[in-house]
Amino acid sequence: GILFTNLINYTLRNYGEDAWRWMFGLGFVPSVLFFIGAMWLPESPRWLMKAGKNAKAKEVLEKIGDAGFAHESMNHISKSLSGITTTRYADIFKKAVLPAVMVGIGLAVFQQWCGINTVFNYAPKIFESIGASQDDQLLQTVFIGGVNLVFTILAMLLVDKLGRKPLMLMGAAMLALLYLFVVLLLGGRSPHVSWLLLTAIGVYAMTLAPVTWVLIAEIFPNKVRGEATAIAIVSLWLAYFILVFTFPVIFEQLKDKSFYIYSVVCVAGFVFVWFKVKETKGKTLEELERIMSGKA
Repeated sequence: GILFTNLINYTLRNYGEDAWRWMFGLGFVPSVLFFIGAMWLPESPRWLMKAGKNAKAKEVLEKIGDAGFAHESMNHISKSLSGITTTRYADIFKKAVLPAVMVGIGLAVFQQWCGINTVFNYAPKIFESIGASQDDQLLQTVFIGGVNLVFTILAMLLVDKLGRKPLMLMGAAMLALLYLFVVLLLGGRSPHVSWLLLTAIGVYAMTLAPVTWVLIAEIFPNKVRGEATAIAIVSLWLAYFILVFTFPVIFEQLKDKSFYIYSVVCVAGFVFVWFKVKETKGKTLEELERIMSGKA
């Protein structure tokens, strides 16, 4: 979606003063397609069982595995939901749940404050600072979208082989280092900075970008999964808003040195993931619930 957007925007670049209106307005098309596609999305089997719709939950699980898998999964889900009547947002502050919620919020905020979305959103402004023409600025966004696509596919192939935590640690460490070189090349107005930024996009697309969403979907107990996930995602978009709102001001004042800030954030994120995030690869949501609660 990002790549197609960038390609369309590049195609529309010479459509005069109203080009930006087309760039903005055409977002209506994928929005409608997304709305239609959502009608065919199955509900979460855990939500269905929580709502007492066991037959529908079984149907969803049998699309993933065989009847034996569905039966075993439903038993595990049933045990994790035992004793639950209604769930309130206040339940996420309980001692057994709060640590997982704080980890989820921490992951969400780190994914945004690592700074790479400044490149997605402000690539033209960054490349303008080294003297790139307007056409070159928009062309760079096409390259960014292409790299993002390729490395996201790579992440899909690696996330269940290497694991979530190793990918998160690798992403944090590599971005922290790359930002230091970005500062050097931006300060020297070197056109080679585009290669570094594309590399940073690739690292992010293979690690922090998709893996954070996977972890947020996996680490919360069944009884509060909906509420805890909602809070983590709100935290993520709030962090995103703060990032894109503050970057123009920071870049105006610090220029290339702005990326020192994001390098420090990545170091802090590396430490956070190392000590607070547990590996979730190859485990069911119910197994993860026992691990996160200290019962396994």
